[in-house]
Amino acid sequence: MTALNDLNALQASIAEAVLGQDQVIRQILLGLLANGHLLLESLPGLAKTRTVKALAKHLDAKMSRIQFTPDLLPSDITGAEVLHQVGGQNQIQFQPGPLFGNLILADEINRAPAKVQAALLEAMEERQITVAGNSHALPELFIVVATQNPIEQEGTYPLPEAQMDRFLMKVLLDYPSAENESQVLRLLREEEQALGAKAPAVKGFELSQEVIFAARREVSAVHVSPAIDRYLIDLINATRHPADYDADLARWIAIGASPRGGIGLDRCARADAWLQGQDFVSPDNVRAVVHPVLRHRLQLSYDAVADGVTADQVLDRLLDKVAIPA
Repeated sequence: MTALNDLNALQASIAEAVLGQDQVIRQILLGLLANGHLLLESLPGLAKTRTVKALAKHLDAKMSRIQFTPDLLPSDITGAEVLHQVGGQNQIQFQPGPLFGNLILADEINRAPAKVQAALLEAMEERQITVAGNSHALPELFIVVATQNPIEQEGTYPLPEAQMDRFLMKVLLDYPSAENESQVLRLLREEEQALGAKAPAVKGFELSQEVIFAARREVSAVHVSPAIDRYLIDLINATRHPADYDADLARWIAIGASPRGGIGLDRCARADAWLQGQDFVSPDNVRAVVHPVLRHRLQLSYDAVADGVTADQVLDRLLDKVAIPA
């Protein structure tokens, strides 16, 4: 099988366990291919954690789940130096924490205090952690998938802008359709029956890490024309100079996207093109990833908040105003 066939099989396997979230599953795969971290946001109970667990189940990778709480310490996630006695001698050895995994589920990330956020920030950006002045490299396959609840404010610490910018994409989960929700009920009943009958676990599809690395090499080879490069830059510049495009955009956008936003658009557009079997990026690939890549990088003005305008609505207007290359 080719890497593309393997990734399509992975997407289908996850979709069997997480019903009605096909777009979310696809965006998670884009993050995996683009080697970026993801922030999942939804109301409680919309299968954020289940989606990440389904991904881990079908990957030959170590998953670590960290439940973020207000009393969490940096050493709880990074690890710490511990005194051991070896052969009658006292030795200080580094004991790795849960961050030393391949797929890190950071559950309710906005409940962690600033020091923990700073420790996680280094891991996400530098792919290493520093303890007692010593740096420790993280695995080659390392992706943080964080979840947060948008409505709970009690006991939460809003993520700083610098950390929000480190997430390649912000993925929003919505309620499933009535048909999908009915299928969810049947699926869970079947799982309960299998658990009650103590049926032997069926070994399903599992993807090796080498396939992920091979797919990433193919994604990096996807061709991007100068016209697409200009389109990417025009979209990013439109968030920084919205008055050049539309009066409403100028009222709504306080601060535009960083250069990291342009890099994220490029990487995700190439991954989207590769998943569709293309060897080049089209404007449709760029437009398909604009919302998840840029929605968390825009700082909206008080006027936008007062008007009830969301980041996605701002990006819709932006896509209408920026010319598509011929």
